[in-house]
Amino acid sequence: MKKSTATKGISKVFVLDTNVILHDHSCIRNFQDNDVVLPITVLEELDKFKKGNEEVNYNAREFSRELDKISGDSLFNGGIALGKNMGKLRVELGQKMPERVQQSLYDDIPDNRILSIALHVKEQHPDRPVILISKDINLRLKAKAFGLLAQDYLTDKVADIDTLKKDVEEVPLGDDLIETFYKNNELPANKLKQTFSHNEYLILRGNSKSALAYFDKPSGMFKRIEKHRAYGIEPRNSEQAFSLDALLRKDVQLVALTGKAGTGKTLLALAAALAQEKEYDQILVARPIVPLSNKDIGFLPGDVESKIGPYMLPLYDNINFIKTRFKNTNREYMRIEEILKSDKLVITPLAYIRGRSLTNVYFIIDEAQNLTPHEIKTIITRAGEGTKLVFTGDIFQIDQPYLDIRSNGLTYLSDKMLGQELFAHVNLVKGERSMLAELASNLL
Repeated sequence: MKKSTATKGISKVFVLDTNVILHDHSCIRNFQDNDVVLPITVLEELDKFKKGNEEVNYNAREFSRELDKISGDSLFNGGIALGKNMGKLRVELGQKMPERVQQSLYDDIPDNRILSIALHVKEQHPDRPVILISKDINLRLKAKAFGLLAQDYLTDKVADIDTLKKDVEEVPLGDDLIETFYKNNELPANKLKQTFSHNEYLILRGNSKSALAYFDKPSGMFKRIEKHRAYGIEPRNSEQAFSLDALLRKDVQLVALTGKAGTGKTLLALAAALAQEKEYDQILVARPIVPLSNKDIGFLPGDVESKIGPYMLPLYDNINFIKTRFKNTNREYMRIEEILKSDKLVITPLAYIRGRSLTNVYFIIDEAQNLTPHEIKTIITRAGEGTKLVFTGDIFQIDQPYLDIRSNGLTYLSDKMLGQELFAHVNLVKGERSMLAELASNLL
């Protein structure tokens, strides 16, 4: 949160909405020397989220503990210093809704109460910018309608996502260099003016020949890759070939596959996992559950299996597709049946993974665009020795109400890890599910 030129030297007052805290429990540490105001309504709402195993429940509990630690024996009404070179934190009690708010917004709901408190804070500080911070677009719009500045929580937003959306880069070379590359399986990149990230996948394009490669930064060389086949699945385009290379390489422990529906992200990840199942103690496949009407799955009827079954169907569809590559008497077909029955391959909601220590596991996290940056960090920090993590998802198809293309965990991961030695990212562009699916994805 940087000071604008117009208000340079004047500290701001940030009023926080509940969803900011549920998104990042450490958010109050990210406002520099500006003051932070917590509406009493926010504390009331946090109390409703303290029970449960989802990330929002964890964030609610952690924030309450942090608040208690900060306050100690002090009172909030005078404001409590957050630390050196930081502003003060205070809790603002509920205020009667201003008449103009009552005339415009009839419902007595938490959002409208938070808005009323924010307007009251603005009246208290006529000489300072007062800004409502919320991940709720509608609340921000309502605030602006009442003349109150409102912003999204921008701390973990990725500024530039062009590198995540672009097609595979083509490097123009002469046919003689392409021939040398095929002969030696590597080629120096130091004569090119372009710069490349470590493990960046590229197409070396000659006049009549081309080759698939990735850039190895320590050696400064383009390394040749072959088109791998994994458990009956063959790559249909260069992006899928790059994906399988990253999924099968031992030196890459963290992989992000982005791309629209039908590009083969989950299928390739599962096929690569099955092809290497003897090298890992277990294959875990998980996805976040985004419940209907934001209700926990506990609200749904039936046992755990019947509750989570519909959410896991896309994963089972991919397993079944791999099985169709073989006859039912084939050893590979029967092996899939065996590892499913023996729990060598486990498909589960992501919430059931939290708290575990994952050692020598091939772990696929599907629909990762519905995770927050903090959730991504929590998952990765669970990885023990010998574990490989694969995150897949479409950053343009987000189901969580408070995440967008720049703030979701998959975008954050791909941006922050770019160029790291253990990481590889591939953006799949071409759909391979069917001509109809590709047509619909592009035109509708």
